Amino acid sequence: MSISMYQATVPVFVQMLKALSAVLDKADAHCTAKKFDATALTGARLIADMLPLTRQVQIACDFAKGIAARLAGVEVPTWEDSEKTFPELKARIAKTIAFVEAFKPAQVDGSEGRDISLKIAGNPVTFKGLPYLLHFGLPNFYFHTTAAYSILRANGVEIGKRDFFGAVPGM
Repeated sequence: MSISMYQATVPVFVQMLKALSAVLDKADAHCTAKKFDATALTGARLIADMLPLTRQVQIACDFAKGIAARLAGVEVPTWEDSEKTFPELKARIAKTIAFVEAFKPAQVDGSEGRDISLKIAGNPVTFKGLPYLLHFGLPNFYFHTTAAYSILRANGVEIGKRDFFGAVPGM
């Protein structure tokens, strides 16, 4: 059995981003219930040298839209990183989901050998499509979604593994 590049991207991003949005709902409700300043939580970090929750969510969204666009051979849209509240972060996630869901399988499938060029830490790098997805794109997407989840969990939001994954197709 084979898996297509589309199947490995768009449905995965949609599932995980919907789960991340639901986790943010729980975080917002947690802040309300505990009379906790939500901006303190959106600015929270796991440790001082890691990025705060807002940046983790923004970067997860950036990886989802960037991977899908690059594999489809279209320009990656640039979005301002101005979100500070849970509703603003959820709006960014919704915008990202809408963007990636607009891609059709024919746009992404067959991109395994496509040259993907981007800058990493200011340095130009070129990957082939499959290694870009498997060894750079997906690991970074999962890193930032996991960091966002971990920040919330470490700050007392009652979430678990099922919340992280959300609705898993076929379960």
